[in-house]
Amino acid sequence: MSDKTHTSSVIADKLRALHEARVKAELAAADSLAPGSDRVATTGASFAQIALVKGLPGPAEATGGGAMTGADGVALTKAVTALGFAEAEVFFTVSRPEQGMDAERASDRLRLQLESVDPKVIVALDEQAAADIAEAFGCQAPAAGSPPVRVLGRRIFAVSGFEAALSDPVAKQRVWAELKAVKPEGSVY
Repeated sequence: MSDKTHTSSVIADKLRALHEARVKAELAAADSLAPGSDRVATTGASFAQIALVKGLPGPAEATGGGAMTGADGVALTKAVTALGFAEAEVFFTVSRPEQGMDAERASDRLRLQLESVDPKVIVALDEQAAADIAEAFGCQAPAAGSPPVRVLGRRIFAVSGFEAALSDPVAKQRVWAELKAVKPEGSVY
C-alpha cells in the first residue's frame, strides 16, 4: 500500500468515525424530544440507503429489544437484501415507541432521525408509520402498494402491515409484492 493510499484510508476512517458520532448524537437528541423515546432504540446503519419505519412497538420491542430486532427485522433484512440493498445500509426505527405518544413530538423525532441517517428510500411498514412519516415531512401519506411519494430527494413507500403479515401466508405474499417496488434506483429486480 502506498503512503498516499494509506493516508487516504486513514482520512476516510476518521471521517466515517466523525459521521457516526454525529449521527449517534443527533439520534440521541431526537429521542430527547419525546420522553420515553429511548425505550426502543433505533438499530442499523448510520450511512443508510433505506430506512424501515414501524409505527408502534411489536412483541420484540415491547420486551426491551431495539427496533425490529424480532422476527420482523430478520424477515425485513432478508427482503431488502433480496431487493438489492446491502444489510449494512439498512436503518430501523419505530415512530411511536410508546402508545399514546404526542403526534407532533413523534413526527419531530422521526424527521430528525431520518434526516440524520439520510436514506434515499423510506418504507412505512404499517398505517401508523405512514401517517407519522407524512406528518414528519409535510406530505401526503403514502398508500400501501402505491407508487412512491417523493420528498426532499427521497422515495417514500408504504406496505400493508409488515409485522402482522408474517403470520398470514396470503398477506405475506401481498406485502412481498408491495416491497418489490422498493428496489434501489437503477436496479432491475
